[in-house]
Amino acid sequence: METPILHRHRVRRMATVASLVLSTGLASSALEAQGASTGQQRFVGNWQGPLRAGEVTLRLGFSFAADSAGGLAGTLTSIDQGGLKLPVTVRVNGDSIRAESAPIGAAFAGRLVTADSIDGTWSQGGGSLPLAVARVAALATPRRPQEPRAPFPYAQHEASFESVPGVRLAGTLTVPAGAGPFPAVVLVSGSGPQDRDEEILGHRPFAVLADHLTRSGIAVLRYDDRGVGHSTGSFAAATSGDFADDAVAAVRYLRTRPEVAPGKIGVVGHSEGGLIAPMVAVRSTDVAFVVLLAGVGIRGDSLWMLQGRLLLEAAGLDPGAVEQWARAQSRTIEAVAAEGDSAALVARLRAIGQEMMAGLTEEQRRAAQFTPAIMEVNISLMSSPWFRYFLAADPRATLRQVRVPVLALNGGRDLQVPPRENLSAIEAALREGGNRDFRTLELPGLNHLFQTATTGAPAEYAQIEETMSPAVLNEISTWILQRFGPRR
Repeated sequence: METPILHRHRVRRMATVASLVLSTGLASSALEAQGASTGQQRFVGNWQGPLRAGEVTLRLGFSFAADSAGGLAGTLTSIDQGGLKLPVTVRVNGDSIRAESAPIGAAFAGRLVTADSIDGTWSQGGGSLPLAVARVAALATPRRPQEPRAPFPYAQHEASFESVPGVRLAGTLTVPAGAGPFPAVVLVSGSGPQDRDEEILGHRPFAVLADHLTRSGIAVLRYDDRGVGHSTGSFAAATSGDFADDAVAAVRYLRTRPEVAPGKIGVVGHSEGGLIAPMVAVRSTDVAFVVLLAGVGIRGDSLWMLQGRLLLEAAGLDPGAVEQWARAQSRTIEAVAAEGDSAALVARLRAIGQEMMAGLTEEQRRAAQFTPAIMEVNISLMSSPWFRYFLAADPRATLRQVRVPVLALNGGRDLQVPPRENLSAIEAALREGGNRDFRTLELPGLNHLFQTATTGAPAEYAQIEETMSPAVLNEISTWILQRFGPRR
């Protein structure tokens, strides 16, 4: 029913083409393995094969083992979606096997062709695709060459600080080697529940960024979102405004650290974090600069419609179906703005979604990943306080109040926060507010995660080995050090 919102990038809030296989928003509950028939030992072990859906290929793995009840226990692994694992219910009948994952409405049914190969079918959301798997000693793991590896030439400290009552945030502070104090930044993640590394699909963008900046002489604080990892509080009840409170608290914490140079603390925000970072700069006089990575420059409702069109077109949906989606989204936005009662809003959103899906062919629904399960995930999102806040948020009003230096970077192939519309809006708002110390830059060939990409579609995120382009890493560190590095 809906499409990805701001980042990460947040696949936790996205229904992308990759959700044909696994929707991470649904990957939550464990399933108990059920009994299997005679011959089940032939299936014990690891099996792996490619699932091809149009231009997208995802490697899937299954691991089957005997359980204490005399049946088989199973795990499904989406290798190219960050190694995401889901328990599955397993049934064996002679030379045939069926592995089901109820929460994502998916099943693999296959038959042994040889002792080491199974031919079968992957079914999900009313559609099916051929899937053949072969026995392997171990499942493949996604290659991430930029992943930071110890030993590190800098110090790492566990950090803990209070935001608002009931919310205590936990994170990691990395401090360069040598004599300080050093310039420092707070990293603010994109939409959805993010850990301190902004982990997604086997990538850890904030770990890579923090490593680069710290090696360059800049201290970095990154933290788990409220309600995530070791941080307390409720993520589900929070809005972007609440997350701005958390980032202000992170800046306040840095101000207390002797390793950090006063007057040289900045905020680096990615995606929704790029909406939040200017709020922090306006609220806190301790913020000396701002870096926006795929930052938002237009109203939330406008961005929702724009990114939706681009992502559906990238998924191969025909123009007529895209227009039908757009009409449904206009009604959705009106409903969210008008309906104050959450239960009534959910009912209206469900009716809109069902009407839209009824007007699409099965092929169109499959291309866009419009399934009942995904629709329910998006209804939950669109009836949340976060979504209400997001739709009405106009970053231009805040950007006009930002008086500190600003660096705004976008990837040329970003389909989630398109560069042309957002960078131009950011620049116009800063100029209107009288800010003259800013730089906006579109980096060719990079996607929303700042990976070197072919199309920019979210389906590529997991398949690209690069976590973050060295070009963007160097742009950030160079710009910061030119203004706030050690005096020469």
